[in-house]
Amino acid sequence: MNAMTSLLTRLLLPLSALAIPLSLAAQDKQNHRPVRYSLQVIGTLGGTFSEAHGLNNKGSTAGQSLLVDSNFPLHAFLWQKGAMVDLGTLGGQNSLVPVANHTVNERDAVIGNSETSTPDPNGEDLCGLGTFFICLPFVWQEDVLTALPTLGGNNGNAGGINNRGQIVGTVETPNFDPCSLPFAQQIQAVIWEHGVVQEVLPPFGGTAAAANAINDNGQVVGESGCVSGNTYAVIWQHGRAINLGSLGGVTGNLAFDINNKGQVVGQSDLPGDTLHHAFLWQKGVMTDLGSLSDALPTSQAIGINNQGQVVGFSQNAAAEDASSVAVLWENGTITDLNTVIPAGSSLFLMEATAINDRGEIAGFGRLPNNPDDHRGFILIPCRAAPVGSC
Repeated sequence: MNAMTSLLTRLLLPLSALAIPLSLAAQDKQNHRPVRYSLQVIGTLGGTFSEAHGLNNKGSTAGQSLLVDSNFPLHAFLWQKGAMVDLGTLGGQNSLVPVANHTVNERDAVIGNSETSTPDPNGEDLCGLGTFFICLPFVWQEDVLTALPTLGGNNGNAGGINNRGQIVGTVETPNFDPCSLPFAQQIQAVIWEHGVVQEVLPPFGGTAAAANAINDNGQVVGESGCVSGNTYAVIWQHGRAINLGSLGGVTGNLAFDINNKGQVVGQSDLPGDTLHHAFLWQKGVMTDLGSLSDALPTSQAIGINNQGQVVGFSQNAAAEDASSVAVLWENGTITDLNTVIPAGSSLFLMEATAINDRGEIAGFGRLPNNPDDHRGFILIPCRAAPVGSC
């Protein structure tokens, strides 16, 4: 049920979840002691499952939640100051917010994806929920849910939104494209503005492309190439796609987020393409951020803030339970976020999906004794947390 970060990711990368910083946090610069956090567990829309995917500087978070104690319906939500708003759907049963940092901007506009009531004529499942209805990207603002157009194809996914209201994502065209297989139609990366496709981003290394995030300067990151072949992590700027390189692998090179300084995070395969690690790319250099331990050999960086703090998870994808651990990277140090929250906390933190410029972190974890019972969370640095919460 975890919404994959992009269309290409859905086929290339098995994220953890329910069947889905470099200046402030893990190390205090002045006393070199770990910064600790208070833990706020987010509720649900009525069911036993919620995940937080995205966080703005006001502390608003977007995500998704079950409405009842069953597999569906699943709805996108906006959580503000303890209140959760159901964003509804585009006529279908389910809606969701992608696993990404910038899914809600400073105006509390939220992006996501929703099923319609129309079965996909090509048998595709681009919302990733196993229901095979047409899936469309949306933007929700001021209580209005608006579908975003494709390029003539059936489906699309939204990836991220900036504070100017520009939205990036991936849509289908009506054309067949061998590079986009196994998608039935060609997939292209686009920018929407004012509800229309403003720009189709040129692909690199193949004809398929997916866009995952856009910063306030209009720089976009994502991946391009061929879905079943080589994939390249790319940044789009000045009208062209630039290859970010790799950590030695050929496939699985994906860029997930970019801050206003142009720093990019994502994941890249290591030589041999059997493991992937989180990366930080800046000024033309891709740096391996490593994983938490040999027992959790893979990692993925999902979000970065303007201070350079990076969040994501480390995981053993080959393990039977494929459990992941939420982590924070800062100044070359990786920290298990479960070690810096109050002892005896009711939630095991699985993935950190977003971090704002105040160092607050959003994500999701599991309740004890039930790996499928997820709850979204927000972590607040103890120096800014309410008295007694740390």
